[in-house]
Amino acid sequence: MEMKRRRFVTMALGAAATVLLAPMRVFAARPQKAFDANSMDLVLKEQFAGADITESADINIKAPDIAENGAVVPITVDFDIPGAEAVSIIAENNPNPLAASFALTDASGKSVSTRIKMGKTSNRRP
Repeated sequence: MEMKRRRFVTMALGAAATVLLAPMRVFAARPQKAFDANSMDLVLKEQFAGADITESADINIKAPDIAENGAVVPITVDFDIPGAEAVSIIAENNPNPLAASFALTDASGKSVSTRIKMGKTSNRRP
């Protein structure tokens, strides 16, 4: 009887440790209409709803001039804008231009990085 109880406790502790130590996944609300939009104008309408959009010297986009593989293009956006709430990456020549969108908090830092798929070469605009 003691062996069965010990085995049960060991298995229960192992299962609890697996659940507690497993990587956590966080899913944010996805702006579905913006990601499904098939033109730059629709993305801007859905994602920014009439907000003023201007280029800024406080934003630096790091991306390769020519990507080795259009399926995994590394992009880094560095920014120095106090109170920034979001960063979106738009590849205007893609069938669905909105490639990534990040919601920011005060603890987010001043940089985001990802890899995006690009169908065609696009301009960089901060």
